[in-house]
Amino acid sequence: MKKLSKGKIWCFAIGQFGWSVLAALISSWLVNYYQPDLATQEAGHRLFIPQGRVILGIITILGAITAFGRIFDAVTDPLIASMSDRHKGKDGRRIPFMRAAAIPFGLCCILTFCSPLDKVSWVNALFLFVMMALFYFFMTMYCTPYNALIPELGTTQETRMAISTSISFTYIAGMAVAYVAPVIWGKLSESMDRILAIRLTFTILSVIGIICMFVPVFTIKETDYVTVVPSERSATQSLAATFRNHDFRIFVASDVAYFLGITMFQTAMPFFVTSLLKLDESMSTIYFVLMTALSVIFYLPVNKLTLKLGKKRLILIAFTIFTIAFIYTAMFGAGMPIPPAVQGYLLCVLAAPAMAIFGILPQAVVADIAECDALETHENRSGMFYAARTFAFKMGQSIAMLLVTAFATIGSATGFGYRLTAIAAAAVCVVGGVLFALYDEKRVYSKILK
Repeated sequence: MKKLSKGKIWCFAIGQFGWSVLAALISSWLVNYYQPDLATQEAGHRLFIPQGRVILGIITILGAITAFGRIFDAVTDPLIASMSDRHKGKDGRRIPFMRAAAIPFGLCCILTFCSPLDKVSWVNALFLFVMMALFYFFMTMYCTPYNALIPELGTTQETRMAISTSISFTYIAGMAVAYVAPVIWGKLSESMDRILAIRLTFTILSVIGIICMFVPVFTIKETDYVTVVPSERSATQSLAATFRNHDFRIFVASDVAYFLGITMFQTAMPFFVTSLLKLDESMSTIYFVLMTALSVIFYLPVNKLTLKLGKKRLILIAFTIFTIAFIYTAMFGAGMPIPPAVQGYLLCVLAAPAMAIFGILPQAVVADIAECDALETHENRSGMFYAARTFAFKMGQSIAMLLVTAFATIGSATGFGYRLTAIAAAAVCVVGGVLFALYDEKRVYSKILK
């Protein structure tokens, strides 16, 4: 079998850039688009779906739609993972799924923001419901096989860390590109309707994402690097076997808390800027990009510190940093003796190290656990391990969307709901850190480093 070169590692990582652009467009701007705050509406943004907590007086329409989409997607995760693990095609187990998913994945991202009626309507809500379900289905169809390739292509700790670092970089770069969206639609809005400008912006960025997702499909021949016997277990059997792994159960529980906290923070970030700091929405782009750029600076230190401290200790440090950063965010503009813009810049500096740590290490932890499990059970189920991790990602996002959209309706004139969002994000990070402290890294290392 061939060894993955540095060039091929980056070809693989470009795929991560592509899907992260699409994911970030949804996670960062969906709520802003369909449930805009007063400042955004005053800037000319129209409403398309019923607003407020109309379901049981607790849940918003947008929150229910996004939560269902994620839950539906979570159910499909083990099915796609099992199909990929068991696939016996001549092109390998993973690449065929990625190739089939790329275009519909990007197309669904575009259509999510294209409501059929230009007014508040339940028809738009139903359309959004369908698009969200399809978006997350095709996201699973691409991302689960893609992630399963990480331990299969990274056969050594050195290669695995190189892959994890490169895909972390391209993931953050993809998010940064999505965060620039307000700058693009702001310029386009000077010559066209604001909604049309936003849709055109998302179309351009989605096409870029689609092109990038095809890079690993056409540059990496899976069978040249991977010799894995397809699993014969059914989806149910494989999922049950995966969750029998004690260390993996701990990791997934912690990961749900992480994704819940970070999604609440990222989704509400534009509102922290406009409602709490009273700054223009374009400042959210500056903060997102700055935070991303600063996190990249910490990539090399994170890799070096991992060799000395281990992955577990650094992840626990990152949970602590995020907890402090989210509590600080809850105090934005509340009589702080610091100019509003500077408050945002300080948040970027504070959160950047944790972003770098979580960008690199969790993927490597899953790869370690999957390899350890394969050595113990003599069966490679990498796809199912990454499907379960994707499940954590989606469950965290589902709950986050429910909470953020509900909190946003509380004291909307004062921004109290957004402060509550930041406090809740901090609380779940504490829970995530406590759970991850139970992970037995020494046992896993003792097995895979023999």
